[in-house]
Amino acid sequence: MTGFARAEMGEGDRRWSWEIRSVNGRNLDLRLRLPPGCEALEPQLRQAVPERCRRGNISVQLDAARQGQPQSRYRVNRAALDQVIAAIKDVGLQIDAERPRLDGLLALPGVVERIEEEETEEAREARLALLLKGFGEALDGLVRMRAEEGARLARIALDQLSEVERLVGRARSLAAAQPEAQKARFRQQIGELLAQIPALSEDRLAQEFALLIAKSDVREELDRLAAHIDASRALVEAGGAIGRKLDFLCQELNREANTICSKSADLELTAVGLDLKAVVEQFREQVQNIE
Repeated sequence: MTGFARAEMGEGDRRWSWEIRSVNGRNLDLRLRLPPGCEALEPQLRQAVPERCRRGNISVQLDAARQGQPQSRYRVNRAALDQVIAAIKDVGLQIDAERPRLDGLLALPGVVERIEEEETEEAREARLALLLKGFGEALDGLVRMRAEEGARLARIALDQLSEVERLVGRARSLAAAQPEAQKARFRQQIGELLAQIPALSEDRLAQEFALLIAKSDVREELDRLAAHIDASRALVEAGGAIGRKLDFLCQELNREANTICSKSADLELTAVGLDLKAVVEQFREQVQNIE
């Protein structure tokens, strides 16, 4: 299921913003992008998302910014500078060269270090708690958006199930008339056959006709289709995490529709079976978007 949510928060001159995006996916795939210093949040995020979202490709991103430029402080790494000076003296005994300039020495990597702002443990815990609260707000927004989409998809799915049910009813009426039509065709074919070969016994004709009817009987498939429709409708109306169960029922609906097409000895019933397959496929595509 698709969705997007954003939440912003601030503390002093610092600002953070959460963005959560969700697109359709067969399973749950969670991706996190956190700025340095926020790695401690990852275990809690990975626990919170599956509790609210069961399927979908979900990406979570936290952006950090500061209002104005922070006042930076620097210090000279005396140990690194001493090593550089000692190396210069050693090389100067072997090579006649100009003395290095001060700005050149300070530009060497590691000689000048930036003093990072130290954060107390209390301040760190308060910052993480603030970020988790903001994440909870963003996750709530994502879940609401996905729920709204789910309600729309449920209406579409129920309409599609009603269409499948209508086609099953049409197939039943055609299947009920099929034995008589087959009997007429069978008698015609047998009449043509008997004109060329010795007569067959009535018992043998009855056996052959019974086998023909059994092979083309689709009543069991239609009964199973009706049961799968009822089960699918009950799941959609109940709501919740029903996507995987509906996936299975879609496979069963498609299996029965295929069998009807393969067993049908009537062009009109075959056409209804093909329509059934088309509507079931549309239903399956919608099910891929349901959690």
